Amino acid sequence: MTRRLAYLLVPLLLAVAGCTGSTEEPAGPAPATRAERPSPFADCAPLTAAPPSGPASSGASGDPLPDLALSCFTGGAPVNVRDIKGPAVINVWASWCPPCRKELPAFQRLSEQAAGRFQVIGVNSRDSRGGAQSIGEDFGVRFPMLVDQGDAFERALGRNAFPLTVLVGADGRIRHTDSTGALDDARLAELVRTHLGVRL
Repeated sequence: MTRRLAYLLVPLLLAVAGCTGSTEEPAGPAPATRAERPSPFADCAPLTAAPPSGPASSGASGDPLPDLALSCFTGGAPVNVRDIKGPAVINVWASWCPPCRKELPAFQRLSEQAAGRFQVIGVNSRDSRGGAQSIGEDFGVRFPMLVDQGDAFERALGRNAFPLTVLVGADGRIRHTDSTGALDDARLAELVRTHLGVRL
């Protein structure tokens, strides 16, 4: 009986003492945490290159985009907003904003319809990286995403609204700013046709 008890207790005592007898290394790297997941968004490098078949500038006036550097969600060099090549549709959003979440799928569809005629760009503002990442994954958002930790972009435009949509002409000047609430496919198509001269 004593010998049997010893056979049962020895492995338990070794485990408690940390002497399991195994010298194997853990297999492979530890699984990625939520913050280390790959970004769902596209790279920002193309933002400063003009779309290959964008419409010519109509010569209409408008304010230039602000001279403001924002980080790209995927990393790399910051992007100066003023260097973004139009035509472009810029969507300012945050994961905690219900109308923003409602309209994001329409902006993703718009980016798929752009077909090189204009760019669709996101500016994630006043948000957490985890929140933006989760929404991007959940809603299948793939267009390039700039990050505004505060609200510098909105302040530079003199606006304080979520969501905010900015339409930029081929000359880099702002043609229209919309803060009427969540936009749907029909309203986005109308704005693009009216202010950028592109029919979808």
